[in-house]
Amino acid sequence: MIKENILKLKKQIPESASIVCVTKGRGVEQIKEAIEAGLTDIGENRVQEAILKHKALSTIDYRPSTIKWHMVGHLQTNKAKEAVKIFDLIQSVDSLRLAKEIDKEAAKINKTQDTLIEVKTSPEATKFGIKPEEAIELIKEMSKFKNINIKGLMTIAPLVDNPEETRPYFRTLRELRDKINGSWILSMGMTDDFKVAIEEGSNMVRLGRAIFE
Repeated sequence: MIKENILKLKKQIPESASIVCVTKGRGVEQIKEAIEAGLTDIGENRVQEAILKHKALSTIDYRPSTIKWHMVGHLQTNKAKEAVKIFDLIQSVDSLRLAKEIDKEAAKINKTQDTLIEVKTSPEATKFGIKPEEAIELIKEMSKFKNINIKGLMTIAPLVDNPEETRPYFRTLRELRDKINGSWILSMGMTDDFKVAIEEGSNMVRLGRAIFE
């Protein structure tokens, strides 16, 4: 089923957009299936869960060196040390305080940590992210750090009945990205709304249920 789902998705998603396979709550065997079906980007919401899976998968003979690990959930500053050890891309940087901690921990292991800025385009109180109007200032400050590399922006649209209603939130992020750097990663779109996100310029979608269910 996982392989069939991925083949179906690849027909719907342009090659210019990468698929991050979100594995929250999924077992190692399921993740292996997704990797065998051709996915190379693995997304996790929790650091502790990611550490266990990273360790389990790193011992598997067939595991390609091209696998990239993405932190897609909210990252607390006290978890930055573990996060920089395993994640290739931290998608959820939403404050200068967190960025400073990532930079400090990355410097300790001589790493330049790739990051995305999480922008809160949605009015929902439960969503994390920096306000769109504060993002440019954060990016300016983060650009001073030697051990952080900003690669783009990320957002999570609100949960709605009609995916079409997510369009303004994705458009807000694309317009912000275009103001800053048109070649940056635009990580937006999940199982329920990725088609709209791609129409609005997303070049990275984060999919869980669409792959595993």
